[in-house]
Amino acid sequence: MNRKVLHILFLALAACLFCPEWAQAAGKKFIVVIDAGHGGHDPGAVGKTAKEKTINLNTALALGRMIESNCPDVKVVYTRKTDVFIPLHQRAVIANNAKADLFISIHTNALPKGKITYGAETYTLGMARASQNLEVAKKENSVILMENGYKETYKGFNPNSSESYIIFEFMQDKNMNQSVNFAKKVQQQFKKAGRVDKGVHQAGFLVLRETAMPSVLVELGYISTPDEERFLSSSDGYNRMAKSIYNAFVNYRNTQSKQIAYNEPTVAEDIATPEPVVEEKIEQNTPRKEQRVERNTEEVTKQTDTNQPIFKIQFLTSDRKLSSSDSRFKGLKNVDNYKEKGLYKYTYGATTDYNEILRKKKEINSKFSDCFIIAFRNGEKMDVNEAIRIFKRRK
Repeated sequence: MNRKVLHILFLALAACLFCPEWAQAAGKKFIVVIDAGHGGHDPGAVGKTAKEKTINLNTALALGRMIESNCPDVKVVYTRKTDVFIPLHQRAVIANNAKADLFISIHTNALPKGKITYGAETYTLGMARASQNLEVAKKENSVILMENGYKETYKGFNPNSSESYIIFEFMQDKNMNQSVNFAKKVQQQFKKAGRVDKGVHQAGFLVLRETAMPSVLVELGYISTPDEERFLSSSDGYNRMAKSIYNAFVNYRNTQSKQIAYNEPTVAEDIATPEPVVEEKIEQNTPRKEQRVERNTEEVTKQTDTNQPIFKIQFLTSDRKLSSSDSRFKGLKNVDNYKEKGLYKYTYGATTDYNEILRKKKEINSKFSDCFIIAFRNGEKMDVNEAIRIFKRRK
């Protein structure tokens, strides 16, 4: 082997050893860990009708779907995908074991009763110099009190003691610059989406302290503010928040390597958004036949015979069958239902015309802001995007 070939091989080896960005571009996937705060017996902040744990999980799953669908070079790891309790230190362990490149913890804020405010903010690890930042950190860290042996696990840390947070004054986070960089991008995207920008802050979050990669904690808004609660609980709301974080992620990812052309996430009003997570216990191994639609109208029967997709608007889910005069229907007439995984899911409208169902959805949006379009064929629930494609081909 001549000197020239040896020289080329040496340079290639040096590039792998000393240029991790090049090595990553050559094959290693970028790993992002998405952490839905709270869960299980820990509801987090509680509003009039919603719980923080559900808002966090809906947003986290929507964000993960967007990245998985549009970023083939990125691996998504979730700390939880269902309504379960995960200790704070275990969330960090999941991220560290995955050798993650970025950690995103998703939460929802709250204020004492009677106080109203709006907007989203993003935190990185640091000393909570402002009193309001300290209170946010205390609230999120207090979850450790639900863990057995928390004093040993967190080395005597008391989430309600201001003195415990002094340690963060002396912590030099080697990932601070990248964490702040990503946090700024998140806030920029929230602002573009029309949200009130409450800025980037530092505070002593235990879940960020334990991670070994750039990490942020996002507070989506205030569940204690009725308008914010309604927005964040709706499919439109959590998808908009997820899309903002997704756009920030794409911008951040492109600063870590060569510019990558990622797709826009397919979330819009005329495409059905994911069904919200249901907190009630769901039966396992539900027989397939339970997904059949209860045909309560002649119109549905006629249209089903055409073998064309039937579009409906789903607006309510219940663990029990409701009477036709139930107040939760808000006066809506000609309501249908179908049973799926042990739950009764209520729908309005039934038509093979997608444009018509869009008009009906707009009619009831003021009453049911989180309603969404679903589709059936021959009585079986089907992918709504496929149903839309069939409708467009037929046109």
